[in-house]
Amino acid sequence: MTSATSSALPAASERRRRGSIAWHVGAVAVLAVVLYPVIWVVGASFKPSKDIIASLDLLPAKPVWENFSGLADGISGISVSSFFWNSLMYAVLAVAGVVLSSSLTAYAFAKIRFAGRNLLFTLMIGTLLLPYHVLLIPQYVLFRNLGLTDTLVPLVAGRFLATEAFFVFLMVQFMRGLPRELDEAAKLDGCGHLRTYWSVVLPLSRPAIITSAIFTFINAWNDFMGPLIYLNTPEKYTVSLGLMMFRDQEGISDYGSMIAMSLVALVPVIAFFMAFQRHLIDGMATSGLKG
Repeated sequence: MTSATSSALPAASERRRRGSIAWHVGAVAVLAVVLYPVIWVVGASFKPSKDIIASLDLLPAKPVWENFSGLADGISGISVSSFFWNSLMYAVLAVAGVVLSSSLTAYAFAKIRFAGRNLLFTLMIGTLLLPYHVLLIPQYVLFRNLGLTDTLVPLVAGRFLATEAFFVFLMVQFMRGLPRELDEAAKLDGCGHLRTYWSVVLPLSRPAIITSAIFTFINAWNDFMGPLIYLNTPEKYTVSLGLMMFRDQEGISDYGSMIAMSLVALVPVIAFFMAFQRHLIDGMATSGLKG
């Protein structure tokens, strides 16, 4: 080994070490920026309301529990638990509607050959380009004329009619990757399309279904615009609307309880994700096929 080669090795090692240090410093900086809002919310939930805006401290010097204990008293005589129950009902119905309708529609597009299939699939994908607000007024007029406002029906009806084009597209792409031999074997065993969908395709599409369920649950739980438009009775408000009730029209707002409730509202979302994360990872690791 020449002297030039031996001197180049420590130089290359030094460059790699500096690059690794720079990468880790950058990663820590990005992590700090991402976690700052979370740490601020956690710290603010333990501050008195008057100190949340006035104080610049990230964490309280003397944590208080009044913000959380005050949630038990409710808002304007309405129990906070009713907001969580309404949001849970909304999210569960939304998940059930998306999983059932989107998977059945995706099976038709992916596995059944019929006239106009490609045109209909293209039109469905084209609905993704329509802003939500374009359809808001005609939908509201329709549900109002049917007397269904101030109920969960306008919020979940579309989920049972496969109007979530993104999730239909996601499941179609996954089902198209399943071997055609499985469909042929099911047909030889005397299975029709409905039995093939339920017993063969649906179990193998678990990764796409769980992914759709997770995102649907999060979107429904955090939905603000839909409940704001269709729900009028405070007792039927979801968590997102319940948070708005902490803001007084006269300018007196209970920021402490609002932030405490928003922190508690994260628990169901995190729990739902953690509960299905293992199934999602296991399904992807096996590509949806076992045996």
